[in-house]
Amino acid sequence: MDLQALRHSTSHIMADAVKKLYPNAKLGIGPAIADGFYYDFDMDQPLNPEDLPKIEQEMKKIIKGNAEFICHEVPKKEAISLFNKLGEPYKVELIDRVKGGKVSLYRHGNFVDLCKGPHVHSAGEIKVFKLLSVAGAYWHGIETNPMLTRIYGTAFDKKEDLDKFLKREEEAKKRDHRVLGKKLDLFSFNPEIGAGLVLYHPKGALLRTIIEDYIKKAHLKRGYQLVISPHISKSDIWIQSGHYDYYKENMYIFKIEDKEYVVKPMNCPGHILVYKSHKRSYRDLPFRLFELGSVYRHEKSGVLHGLLRVRGFTQDDAHIFCLKEQIEPEIINVINFAENTLKVFGFNEYSVELSTRPKKSIGTDEEWKEATTALKNALKKRKIPYETNEGEGAFYGPKIDIKLKDALGREWQCATIQCDFALPERFSLSYTDKDGKNRKPVMIHRVILGSIERFIGALIEHHGGNFPLWLAPVQVYIIPITSKQNTYAEMIRSFLAERNIRVEVDARGEKMQKKIRDREMEKVPFLVIVGEKEVKGKMLSVRSKTKGTLGVMQMEKFAEMIIRETAKEG
Repeated sequence: MDLQALRHSTSHIMADAVKKLYPNAKLGIGPAIADGFYYDFDMDQPLNPEDLPKIEQEMKKIIKGNAEFICHEVPKKEAISLFNKLGEPYKVELIDRVKGGKVSLYRHGNFVDLCKGPHVHSAGEIKVFKLLSVAGAYWHGIETNPMLTRIYGTAFDKKEDLDKFLKREEEAKKRDHRVLGKKLDLFSFNPEIGAGLVLYHPKGALLRTIIEDYIKKAHLKRGYQLVISPHISKSDIWIQSGHYDYYKENMYIFKIEDKEYVVKPMNCPGHILVYKSHKRSYRDLPFRLFELGSVYRHEKSGVLHGLLRVRGFTQDDAHIFCLKEQIEPEIINVINFAENTLKVFGFNEYSVELSTRPKKSIGTDEEWKEATTALKNALKKRKIPYETNEGEGAFYGPKIDIKLKDALGREWQCATIQCDFALPERFSLSYTDKDGKNRKPVMIHRVILGSIERFIGALIEHHGGNFPLWLAPVQVYIIPITSKQNTYAEMIRSFLAERNIRVEVDARGEKMQKKIRDREMEKVPFLVIVGEKEVKGKMLSVRSKTKGTLGVMQMEKFAEMIIRETAKEG
């Protein structure tokens, strides 16, 4: 059975049940989504998770009736008249937006909805479903619109598939980066600063620094040159690039001394100006510029989600200026770079999508064809299967998206590779060829990790907060049994810290067992317990998160083990 049709049909059954139980509810939209479905309602009373079983029971009654799903194509005027009579203003608005003179409606029993389909034949085909949660959602995702009540659910062909899904969802809740971020004291959000803006706590900042240090070194090894561009710039450069026309609603714009400025949403123009700062020869190409660039985008508050969707984030952003014949090998190098990096961080699976020219774009058809062909050829040479997203490319060029798969099989956007002929034209970029003639370079935009914030969110959930040793913000916690051992504990801390081991001392006046329990909850890789015996023998009693008690060790041997294991992993 087509799962999308099954889930979409179940969303209609749910809407019917809600209308029966809450007659004043107004219908929004109810699509099938990746793992299920949702439906939005404008309700005159709050809905809680405790209300979901009651709605499920009503759905079962409707399903038992086994009404057919029947499609009717009607004139728009007739549909508007019908939904006005039914008191459904959101449906009337949606019909007004439909192009053409007709719309399709689906009925089952007495329930009717504006819908393109598809659906199952009849309600009785829906056997296995579950309502999952209640959330708020702005109509059309615009925060000035009414806040609607969104009910999420899912449906499957078989009960065992639903059981697997629910088990995975339960595990996902335990791994939720927002929960673990608070529990492990990594980061927070504060309304006093603003929505979607991350406050990194010491351990979170250290985790981010470890990631950034790794990715900087990895770029330098591969021939990239490090640059830094300003956080603000005059709007003229964004008008020239095209971002102002295509991206203005997501940009923070302000005035200084009657001149308009923009908080940068991208790093591209800054890198272009670095390229333009000198005359370039074909011998200089490929010319690779890299920046850990912090950018700011006005995301709607309704879509903000922990670290995964924020308003301020940092990208491991690079731009490669190259000859046409260098495009494919450079793209292959970026794919190899991304693949290698994902493995280092513990991600062994990924999927690839190729996105083509959108309706709203710049550049010639010939250039878009050439750029798209180059991306396809690179994937073909690497023998990487991919799906095509028609019309989903950037406004200046087609792109490859690499989506990593985590421990639960979920996909996360990671690396992006975009091939661009248009911006070099807009900024009059050039190089001199072998014959001394001026030619236009091609520009490859790319990230490996993408948004560092989103990558950290994915990393937390993939590892469930149990970071490998090389990534752990605190690799070792020293726990003195009593305050008498604090001096020795501090000596150990200093010895390890001098060897670049990330170490802290728990000198709280708590009982030893509580200190051990607290640090185990923080998923610290190694605990060092020191009491009178350890002080006298100048030894350490070591516990490993993964291997349990390792027994008594010399300080030097312990340090060597940490250094060796860290080097092996990272």
